[in-house]
Amino acid sequence: MSRPAGDPNSYLRGGVPGPTGFEITDSALAESVRQGIADVEALLHESVRSDLEFATRTSLHLVDAGGKRFRPLFALLAAQFGDPRTENVIKSAAVVEMVHLATLYHDDVMDEATMRRGATSANARWDNSVAILTGDFLFAQASRLVADLGTDAAREMARTFEALVTGQMRETVGVGRDEDPVDFYLKVIYEKTGSLIAIAGRFGALFSGASPEQVTAMERLGRILGTAFQISDDVIDIASPAVESGKTPGTDLREGVRTLPMLFALADEGTDVRLRELLAGPLEHDADVEEALKLLRECDGLTRARRTLDEYAAEARTELAALPDVPARDALATLVEYVVARTR
Repeated sequence: MSRPAGDPNSYLRGGVPGPTGFEITDSALAESVRQGIADVEALLHESVRSDLEFATRTSLHLVDAGGKRFRPLFALLAAQFGDPRTENVIKSAAVVEMVHLATLYHDDVMDEATMRRGATSANARWDNSVAILTGDFLFAQASRLVADLGTDAAREMARTFEALVTGQMRETVGVGRDEDPVDFYLKVIYEKTGSLIAIAGRFGALFSGASPEQVTAMERLGRILGTAFQISDDVIDIASPAVESGKTPGTDLREGVRTLPMLFALADEGTDVRLRELLAGPLEHDADVEEALKLLRECDGLTRARRTLDEYAAEARTELAALPDVPARDALATLVEYVVARTR
């Protein structure tokens, strides 16, 4: 489930990285975020440099590949409820992005991926050992930076490390006999995706000097958005033709990944027997993928997944309603609506 949400090469208005379809329309806010992202980029490049030139080169491989920079973007938006110009806001945003990049190196090894962000993956360009060690190097550099943020921040980041690892372990081991598959899946995607976005929101608000209530709200909003983004990806992989989404539908079916719409379908006693057969494992043939997509689009599992996404969006709106009425809140509200709208 290391699939990225949205287009990895898209930009917000004014050159600010972000998911396609989401724009910051307030010019002052856009400029603040743009400058913040530039500062994060500079710190990323500075922090991954090593006396060992090869370690620098392998680390810059994904740093320079670009991406949405969604996590630092979210941290910088969260920082707008205080002073977004503080050094620790930039440092914390860079820490979160560095950790995210580290997980991508490891994900590509586990997934045996050959491409990442339009470039050859590190494991394919070099080998698995180099990719794993580069991920470890980035974790080390992130730990060095987070130490500058204080003991509490280091402890919170350690808890996030734990969530990232346990989420991957849960997915690897699989759902237990006595566990509900849907609850298990939602736990996994929170740990693997939502936890890091949650800490981005917390750090951005915290180090900007926002109130404790606002810090907590941004952490909760990050948790909600992170989980919702993955659910929306699940829906898009089934419901959206390639011409609309820019992605090849049925990727999860080909990989044998059971996503939320599939789990809902399997939980429904009325689900077609043929669909159950197709969802039993990875699908190798295009005809089987197309048949499974057709059946999934017709069943209630997709409807229930969309309904779940709507519930997360409603939770996000509740968190936003308690925040001050500033341009950043409007931008975050637009982001929530975007997450839902991209699946329709």
